[in-house]
Amino acid sequence: MGTFKIEGGHKLSGEIVPQGAKNEALQVISAVLLTDQKVTIHNIPEIVDVLKLIDILKDFGVKVKKLKSNSYTFQADNVNINYFNSNKYKNEGGQLRGSIMIVGPLLARFGKGYVPKPGGDKIGRRRLDTHFDGFMKLGAHFRYDEKEHFYGVEADKLRGTYLLLDEASVTGTANILMAAVLAEGITTIYNAACEPYIQQLSKMLNTMGARISGIGSNQLIIEGVSKLNGCEHTILPDMIEIGSWIGIAAMTRSELTVKNVSWKDLGMIPRVFEKMGIKLEKRNDDIFIPQQDSYEIQNFFDGSILNIADAPWPGFTPDLLSIILVVATQAKGSVLIHQKMFESRLFFVDKLIDMGAQIILCDPHRATVIGNNFTNPLRATVMTSPDIRAGVSLLMAALSAEGTSTIHNIEQIDRGYEKIDERLNALGAKITRIS
Repeated sequence: MGTFKIEGGHKLSGEIVPQGAKNEALQVISAVLLTDQKVTIHNIPEIVDVLKLIDILKDFGVKVKKLKSNSYTFQADNVNINYFNSNKYKNEGGQLRGSIMIVGPLLARFGKGYVPKPGGDKIGRRRLDTHFDGFMKLGAHFRYDEKEHFYGVEADKLRGTYLLLDEASVTGTANILMAAVLAEGITTIYNAACEPYIQQLSKMLNTMGARISGIGSNQLIIEGVSKLNGCEHTILPDMIEIGSWIGIAAMTRSELTVKNVSWKDLGMIPRVFEKMGIKLEKRNDDIFIPQQDSYEIQNFFDGSILNIADAPWPGFTPDLLSIILVVATQAKGSVLIHQKMFESRLFFVDKLIDMGAQIILCDPHRATVIGNNFTNPLRATVMTSPDIRAGVSLLMAALSAEGTSTIHNIEQIDRGYEKIDERLNALGAKITRIS
């Protein structure tokens, strides 16, 4: 288990280029299974979860070539569909929640797809019903091996249909979309997720020869085709990492520039940080965060306490609520954080309380944070990272704290952030990685 030693209290300065979006990468890399032709993808984040998925594709027989840092070609012209039956797949697929994303493409092209019960963050229950309900409505048969916790779908032929999703699941929408592009007839997906990741996947599939309309809305219409071609695709910058850098700048009272952020794809993110009192400047396609000795949380117009909650796109992403919560500990004012989607994602706040933060955990979904305006700096402590987003939030708290903090289980952070310690140290942080 890896460990970070973080010497807090250092100001940062400089420019940072955000990595490619993890959530988009897991989708578009899975989509290479839909064609036997070569697909080139740029700006792939070389993080644990994405590299695990690439390794799984290699084990299926996909030819993978690294062109340069963050750019790869994939060619799935000799897929070993029987690899599903191997113990190696059942073990490695179960360690990566993103492995669910290969089921739709393999079902569409080869008539079957299986996945072990996926692992990933321990942030609460994340069901797979939306995925499998969609596959079954397209004509697939569902099977579940309770002994081995192995899910599967099989179909001789998928046929287009009308789908009303029970939730606007991003991964569910992506998986059903990838299955539908090779189905016979027209598929309509209503209550579809419309995040930039889904828009990017849809544009990539259309470049490959798919016929998808309604991109950017919550209703996607897919006219099935018999075959897809290769393509070249570039992944967006990771909006979650961009929000993390804004939070780091605020907590360390530093001046940072985040480069090439694709402002049009950030949605509510800049506005929510501005509600926290953090100044942001749009400089072409960059975000400039000036040094601020303090930042004050805005109340609602009637004077009541600000409430920040997650919501489906274009609402505020749940992946940044942990960052906002830590930022609030040093703000002037108070805020209620409402994490609607996951019932375990706020449980890391006990470590922040140990560090001196004033937080009331109201229930598994809500926490009230009383900011101290940097009058009482956080204290260094020993922590363990429970998941990707909480892990980087604790890292952010440690960068702000007085003294040297220790964070164990940093493999969780590495799952979502590429070389985060090296990139922070280049800006002036003092972080030591201990294997």
